[in-house]
Amino acid sequence: MAAQPRFQGWIGHDKESVKGNLVWGDFEPKRWEETDIDIKITHCGMCASDLHTLSSGWYKTPYPVVVGHEIVGRIVRVGSKAVGNHKVGDRVGVGCLTDCCLSVQDKPCDRCDEGQENYCLKSRWTYPGPHHNGDKGWGGYATFHRCPGRFAFKIPDAIDSAQAATLMCAGITMYAPLKHNGVGPGKSVGIVGIGGLGHYGVLLAKAMGADRVVAISRKRSKRDEAMALGADDYIATDEDEKWDRKYRGKLDLVISTIASTKAPTGSYLKMLKYKGSLVQVGNPDDGQFSIPQGILIGQKLSFSGSTIGSAGEIREMLQLAADKGIKGWVQERPMKEANQALLDIEAGKARYRYCLVNDDTSRASL
Repeated sequence: MAAQPRFQGWIGHDKESVKGNLVWGDFEPKRWEETDIDIKITHCGMCASDLHTLSSGWYKTPYPVVVGHEIVGRIVRVGSKAVGNHKVGDRVGVGCLTDCCLSVQDKPCDRCDEGQENYCLKSRWTYPGPHHNGDKGWGGYATFHRCPGRFAFKIPDAIDSAQAATLMCAGITMYAPLKHNGVGPGKSVGIVGIGGLGHYGVLLAKAMGADRVVAISRKRSKRDEAMALGADDYIATDEDEKWDRKYRGKLDLVISTIASTKAPTGSYLKMLKYKGSLVQVGNPDDGQFSIPQGILIGQKLSFSGSTIGSAGEIREMLQLAADKGIKGWVQERPMKEANQALLDIEAGKARYRYCLVNDDTSRASL
């Protein structure tokens, strides 16, 4: 048997860890099962979800925890029953989802049967899990990652590893609602929040052929960046007077990445055409949304949510990124800078996605 990899990572021991207090150390991965693969991590994107988890913002986090669910690396071990036709040496990506009911029952549930495993009631998340065997899930701010092979995806050669990593959550979180709402020629789309998620929303909507993409943020300071991403117009909700009137009744779809219940949801709804849709992907930890039902009723609008994407949608998105040459604005940071990078995300310095890179990774080898 091959030597056991040494699993080390940036460990959060309490809610203060989000303040740049992660501690590097060893951790025990899930018990090996023949459905598993081991990945030597080369890149791991950083997500706002990591901060919400470290701070116990969404739920009481089962510390200790290693976060990170935008993982790319090379496979070093493959179980005899691993799903996915994996081979040692393959470059693969792992996102938020690590398992579903297909690993523990003979027949898929209705959601998995529809190819929507991300909504399976027995879905399992990369961190903190738990896995179906009860073991904790450990994320990608680490040297190695062990997970079932089912939701590890081969990365097309045309995509750089740092780009691929950030697509595994930020990219798919935006691609899925764009696809589900039929974005393509003839559609007008508003993307609220130009950050790690939102900037991918602009890039993907344009790549999918949307006629018009409107970037929406609080301040005018991101206008030039949004236009450089390919947006056709820009709205600053804190600074542009009567901003919701400019596009009143003109957008087919608005996707909001804002993780705050203080967002002007009613004004976003006013921008929609008859039977338009507002999709919420940002998940606040400051309370519940208040929805003005009169607007919904009067124009037959839809308000819905969306979380990441299915295995099939991840493969579609990766191929679209390869075919269209989609390149997110990704800043690489050495893995040793994880604590400082957390602080920089909180301070709004990321433009627009940080990706941690393990120190022994050579670009030439990828």
